[in-house]
Amino acid sequence: MGTTFSVTVAGDPLTAEATQDLHGAIRRRLSSLDAMMSTYDPTSEVSRFNASTSTDWFPVSRDTAAVFQHAKEISEATAGAFDVTVGPLVDLWGFGPTGRSAGPPSDDSIARLLPTVGFKQIDVEAETPAIRKSNAGVQSDLSGVAKGYAVDEVAELLDAAGHSAYLIEIGGEVRTRGRRASGEPWRVGIERPSDGPSSIQRVIELTDAALATSGDYRNYIEQDGVRISHTIDPRTGRPVTHSLASVSVIDPLCVRADALATALEVLGPDEAYTLAAEQKWAALLIVRDRSGRYRERPTPAFLARAGNAAR
Repeated sequence: MGTTFSVTVAGDPLTAEATQDLHGAIRRRLSSLDAMMSTYDPTSEVSRFNASTSTDWFPVSRDTAAVFQHAKEISEATAGAFDVTVGPLVDLWGFGPTGRSAGPPSDDSIARLLPTVGFKQIDVEAETPAIRKSNAGVQSDLSGVAKGYAVDEVAELLDAAGHSAYLIEIGGEVRTRGRRASGEPWRVGIERPSDGPSSIQRVIELTDAALATSGDYRNYIEQDGVRISHTIDPRTGRPVTHSLASVSVIDPLCVRADALATALEVLGPDEAYTLAAEQKWAALLIVRDRSGRYRERPTPAFLARAGNAAR
């Protein structure tokens, strides 16, 4: 997945052998998911689906079908702000496997790709399992949801192994269960969305829940003094230009938190806050003003979950 992972298990100390066995099991599970869903691996299920021009059902693993199903549900809940079929536009703007582009794409090239973008052009059959595209040109990129799913799968692995207190982190996406060895809740930092060295905006206490963050402050291109965000709005085919610097979402499932954070980042500060508040999603919006300062906009559900934690 092009990132790092960390797993902390609280409780009785593990033997060196048990630690090694658990580490190996986690690595194997993550490697298997990467082999299914990576757009950087031409042999992965997603890459082969993207390369196919067939509109027939395409057999996939249960994991891949499950991620597509989660993605469709979040797409429907956000009216298409989250959309895994945005992959070709991500590539066009220089943020995908093809690497950086020489400059912004032309209006014509964006217009040519837009008809292939739209979550309603993909169907999912969970029981078979299989996926299909109604348009031969449709391609998918699961990078906005796969890490969250991987976090949940590691949690399933730890639960099955009998561990009742842990913190899992993959590329910044987090899920916890139980409490630390001291009996205190797990404390998780939300990063300040600045360009400089990493710093903490807020620390929250997280128990039996997941936290995911999406922002514009790490992956972007500077062209002629203008910042081009890696967050592409599937509805317009263009990078977002609003003042919403980052969104963090708390949810029981990391796969949902991951996709919701991406969708809200696309929507911008006002539309995202309105939707999140209406849906009772626990979201923290961090807005960048013209002077470069940051303003927090937590939803009521976020305040209920994390409002009393240390800033």
